Amino acid sequence: MKFLTGSTKIKDFFLKNETKIVLFIGFCLISAISFEFGMLQGQKWQQKPLIIEKPSDIREGQENVIQGNSEAAEATKTTTTPQIAVKGAATTNTANCAYVGSKNSDKFYLPTCSYAKRVKPENLVCFKSADEALGQGRTESKCGK
Repeated sequence: MKFLTGSTKIKDFFLKNETKIVLFIGFCLISAISFEFGMLQGQKWQQKPLIIEKPSDIREGQENVIQGNSEAAEATKTTTTPQIAVKGAATTNTANCAYVGSKNSDKFYLPTCSYAKRVKPENLVCFKSADEALGQGRTESKCGK
């Protein structure tokens, strides 16, 4: 008899809370389906990793120019971008400078300073001494010392 009363209690509990139980089970099913759908979509949208490559300073063809090969020099002139040619000229100009600055700034730097390397070649100003730069009203950069 105890067994029958226990089963009737369970039956009464399910009948009394039927809507709550159905809502709870429905919520769990919808959550599981949504999670799986999101996982599948995430796998489709997964992209390849972003790889950033730093270009080398010497490009193919420039080595031949250094060696004096005139045919390679002609090929390099047509394939080299203007920025590379200008950067090469800027390093040649800064080699003769004790300090450098920009036309658009009131500071001056050592040619080896990272700020000096950011100055565009067309804006580059060369100074023979720190006194010359200070005489033009410029201030010395923190990496200029």
